[in-house]
Amino acid sequence: MKKNLTFITLGCKVNQAESEALASYAETSGSAAAKKGEPTDICVINTCTVTAKAAMQSRQAIRKAIRNHPGALILVTGCYAQMQPGEIRSIPGVDYIIGQTDKHRLLDIVDAGPDKNTDPPVVIHDAIRENRCFPRMPAAPFGSRTRPFLKIQDGCDSFCTYCIVPHSRGRSRSLPPEQVTAELDELITKGAKEIVLTGIHLGRWGKDLPGNHDLMHLLETIQNRPGLERVRLSSLEPTEISDALLDLVSGSPKICRHFHVPLQSGDPGILKRMNRHYPPEAFAETINKIHERLDTAAIGADVLVGFPGETDNAFENTRRLIDSLPISYLHVFPFSPRPPAPAARYPDQVPADIAKQRARVLSKLGKTKKAAFYKKMNGAVLEVIIEKKMAVPGFFYKGLSSNYIPVYIQGGSNIKTNRMIRCRVTNVDEDLCVSAVIDSGNRPEQGDVQGR
Repeated sequence: MKKNLTFITLGCKVNQAESEALASYAETSGSAAAKKGEPTDICVINTCTVTAKAAMQSRQAIRKAIRNHPGALILVTGCYAQMQPGEIRSIPGVDYIIGQTDKHRLLDIVDAGPDKNTDPPVVIHDAIRENRCFPRMPAAPFGSRTRPFLKIQDGCDSFCTYCIVPHSRGRSRSLPPEQVTAELDELITKGAKEIVLTGIHLGRWGKDLPGNHDLMHLLETIQNRPGLERVRLSSLEPTEISDALLDLVSGSPKICRHFHVPLQSGDPGILKRMNRHYPPEAFAETINKIHERLDTAAIGADVLVGFPGETDNAFENTRRLIDSLPISYLHVFPFSPRPPAPAARYPDQVPADIAKQRARVLSKLGKTKKAAFYKKMNGAVLEVIIEKKMAVPGFFYKGLSSNYIPVYIQGGSNIKTNRMIRCRVTNVDEDLCVSAVIDSGNRPEQGDVQGR
């Protein structure tokens, strides 16, 4: 029987990719996403627990879903369900708790289980640490976003001392290359213009597969897929951005000029204590190398402040390093103790108010960096994928450039969503670029576009 489903997703792009894939599977099984105003038969909350705040937000989302969808089956999955099923079990109104190992088959589990609300909830939870399976999920239903995510890697072997991801998602494992291309082809057939390759540790793609596979060779292969217009990488470690990769990106009209590179700290002692395998100088060399080769590329960085033992001087080392580099934007996070990660037990914890103050300092610096990067684009010709039409006069559309700039386009009544257009930036502020259309249907000529 057809069922209406609602997906509520917290956390990272990998979670979003999984929710979209599950929604696609539901559609192939005859069910569909519930439309606004329609009752929901099954509500799936795909949770996060990477920080204490994320875990709290997951609990809030579960309780809100129970209130907003009376009579629906409430199904909780994701990292919080993997790490703390007991905490979720104590929330009245939850019907199913399904860990990461069985996330891909959660709709089958519901089909085979009780068709009414259950008390106590059904709990399906297995250890994930040694799981080597990468279950194939169907390509996301095109239309859920103009830039669908494709998860090609899961898990992590790094065991940074602050992070519980290896415990919540298991060891690194990869989607085989023939399945990657099959999923890409399906998304292209459905009309996707840009596809975002994502994973927990994307740069480790292929290392667990038999044969000689790595992300570099995968990109060489998929950039030539017929119909693919743009492919974006979600995040790469600083040690994984090689000269060969930069050669590939700089010579490709399809791989986005966008690098997201975790820093975490600019202090050598803190990096070592985090179990991060690079010194600040190596991070700086990577960022400068990207900028020298691709001077309009967006370069983002993750920063973790308030790690145990972070002194004022250690924090200043981080701030000074970021200030000196051509970074385009920052994602800043205060440290959150997350057992069983070792740093949760370190004795020299930084007070929360100090961590928050340091986060505010770096967030302000990040805004300054972003504004300077956008200002640099004034007058540039960008290639933009139109994401949506805005509800304002003057034919305003919102799109995204290859180098990760939100662009608002004036004019052009013939513009359609999910179309690649060329436009010239005419005005810039700290949050966006406003542009005028040059060409609403053709790719740019060689050398004409910055940030492509």
